[in-house]
Amino acid sequence: MENMSHSFIEEYEINPQTMAIFPVEYGSKIYSKILEEDDEVLSPFKPLDIIKKSCQYFGASFDGRREGTRELIGITHKAPIVIDTNTSIYFFPTTSPVKIQCIWFSHEHILSHRKDSLNQTVVMFRNKQTITVPISYRSFQNQVLRTALLKTKLMQRILDAERKTSLYYRTEWKGEASDKRGSYRISFL
Repeated sequence: MENMSHSFIEEYEINPQTMAIFPVEYGSKIYSKILEEDDEVLSPFKPLDIIKKSCQYFGASFDGRREGTRELIGITHKAPIVIDTNTSIYFFPTTSPVKIQCIWFSHEHILSHRKDSLNQTVVMFRNKQTITVPISYRSFQNQVLRTALLKTKLMQRILDAERKTSLYYRTEWKGEASDKRGSYRISFL
């Protein structure tokens, strides 16, 4: 059983400080150990529950986010998801999200990763903290690349929409009234 000397938190939403969410056994239940840049907290909820709740917190459902990933990059198995585009929070799972051993990683916080001698992956976060996870280097690398592709495609769509909106307003709006019948008179009663 995992050492439970961490801060305990009931409610948790993923935020820009969240680096990873690990499942931990606590008695007969699965809790979450949440790594943040400067802290480690323990939640009584499973990692997938925290992911789902965080999607809802930012105005979307987990299933909607997964469907968005499928639409943008065609990935359905171990699909990375965007939690919040405004703060660039993208997470990916190490295995099927419904499996108990699934770990979720923030794409933004991964500085590097390498293979170890036991066919596991050593992950270094931007804050220089390292952890070893039970996933092959190739599989982890694939998840990192899928998430980068999702992020790129989504940002392209957002930029395209902004360009179209900008172009629309430049061509349609010329700062003049569309009614050319003359001047307007305003009267107050």
